Amino acid sequence: MSTNIEFEGKVLEINEKNILKKLGEQKAKFIGEYTQKRYVFNTIPFSENRWVRLRSNGEKTTLAVKEIGDDSVSGTSEWEINVSDFEETLEILKKIGIKPKGYQENRRIEYLMNNCQITLDFWPKIPVYLEIEGKNESEVYDCAEKLGIDKKDITGMNTTKIYKKYGIDLDRIEDLRF
Repeated sequence: MSTNIEFEGKVLEINEKNILKKLGEQKAKFIGEYTQKRYVFNTIPFSENRWVRLRSNGEKTTLAVKEIGDDSVSGTSEWEINVSDFEETLEILKKIGIKPKGYQENRRIEYLMNNCQITLDFWPKIPVYLEIEGKNESEVYDCAEKLGIDKKDITGMNTTKIYKKYGIDLDRIEDLRF
């Protein structure tokens, strides 16, 4: 079985205008701006560090399992497939007994720079943060450096832990919207 390591770093409490300026200076390619909707599910058996996510940005819909090993840039594994229909996939999951534990929305601005996916993620109730995803840790750190971000400011924390940092228990919020 492959590990499907996701190489992704987050930078919290960014200055949005400064990051957008630096992305322009680096000639990053604008990919799009999306409102993402997602349902999250517990796994069977339940695991604190693993969950299922059904997500759509209006153009692409995916079903994924995420598993957290640690909070490093390479600490998350992800298995993801494309699915053709958000609502129909939700219905299939419900029919086999997998009920969502919550619904979430966020807004995302996406760029491509030096083979890295760079996103500004806007979530309700917390400050905007930056995600940098690459094919390996080196790509993530190289892109961060080009954006003027120090390696020590990069975390691999998942969204649930980021919310906890701000005193919010995301697991207790069944419906998270702007």
